[in-house]
Amino acid sequence: MLASTSPLSEWLTWLETLSPVEINLGLERVERVLNTLQLTLPQDLLLIAGTNGKGSSVVMADALLRARGLRVGAYTSPHIIRYNERIVVDGNAVDDATITAAFATVEAARGDTMLTYFEFGTLAAAVIFAAAKVDVCLLEVGLGGRLDATNAFTPSASLITNVTLDHCDWLGDNVEAIAEEKAGVMRSGRPTVYGSDAVPKSILRQAKACGAVLLRSGVDFDSRIGDDSHWTWRGPSGELLQLQAPGLSGDFQIGNAAAVLMLLESAGLADNLDSAFVNSVLPELALAGRMQRMQAFDKHWIFDVAHNPAAAEALAATLAATDFAGETIAIAGLLEDKDLQGVIGPLLDVVDQWIAIPASSSRTLSAKELGRQIANLSGRPCIIATSASEAVEFARRRASEDDRILVTGSFFTVAPLISQLTNNS
Repeated sequence: MLASTSPLSEWLTWLETLSPVEINLGLERVERVLNTLQLTLPQDLLLIAGTNGKGSSVVMADALLRARGLRVGAYTSPHIIRYNERIVVDGNAVDDATITAAFATVEAARGDTMLTYFEFGTLAAAVIFAAAKVDVCLLEVGLGGRLDATNAFTPSASLITNVTLDHCDWLGDNVEAIAEEKAGVMRSGRPTVYGSDAVPKSILRQAKACGAVLLRSGVDFDSRIGDDSHWTWRGPSGELLQLQAPGLSGDFQIGNAAAVLMLLESAGLADNLDSAFVNSVLPELALAGRMQRMQAFDKHWIFDVAHNPAAAEALAATLAATDFAGETIAIAGLLEDKDLQGVIGPLLDVVDQWIAIPASSSRTLSAKELGRQIANLSGRPCIIATSASEAVEFARRRASEDDRILVTGSFFTVAPLISQLTNNS
């Protein structure tokens, strides 16, 4: 066993060797260790599941709750640059020493129980939140819902942002099957917000079967965008008028914000959330890797982790709606289990040049194969880069001062490129 004083990098390397598989769905192992830990967590614990928009929803909920004076612990994954980003208390990523001490606590409690990297990290986050005596926990579901490690915790309310095709090898090959897995975050007598107007039948069926209180977009709450770009939210308690768009890019973020407002109201955490209050919080938000913009090497860069068809469609729509005269050069890297045509296809009309790279993961699709398929889909040559640094050089040479460089396809593509630019620009 590593010491709690061992560097975080050593702990993370060790965690990668702890389980023979990267993903091992099931709650038994986490529940067993959680029972040993005997943590005292707050009554207000919110689970946020869904295909897209989970990270954005956590950021919005966290900001609104902290602005009310509540102490909030937020757990998300994956991270962009540093592991510490996954565990946030009071708006600040916790330090290395706090994480390694929590890792040591989990390790002492697990005995011979085998945990995956994500399960171990989830339990460590809970240890940290309990010690920090947070008022509210926000837990982003990692994969699916029913068998995800975060579902070992009992939520006071939950949010399912939407359900589209992703992680099909694990969750099912159609929306109804995937929705059934995500519906596992529901609890009897507890509210679950569904953030998209089109509700899968399996969500409705599971809500009825388990006795959850399902609150639906377009039925129990909704949002409307006005001609002046302001928007209106309607919920059980009334309307919020003249709301400003969230600082996170994309019109779809208004839908995410509407669902978050409903989540907080349903959880009894919406005191003082009037229009002025919401406008003092949401427009100021930003989230790394989601339409993140950066100036580096005298070029304009955009980073977005779109890795499934719905996310790629939203990205393409946002790029198309941007007033922009130059060309778009895209650096793309995908994991081998992703829907390549579904991710690349929506971007074909907004991308002028392509560069394929391997994502920083053992599950990456090779740059050569990705480039071949992009060339076939686009009818244009696709440059093959062997590394993030090589892709940066290729893009810099081809981009004029009027062009933009998009980096997309995966967290494992965006993160090393952001690091590359941050460290060398």
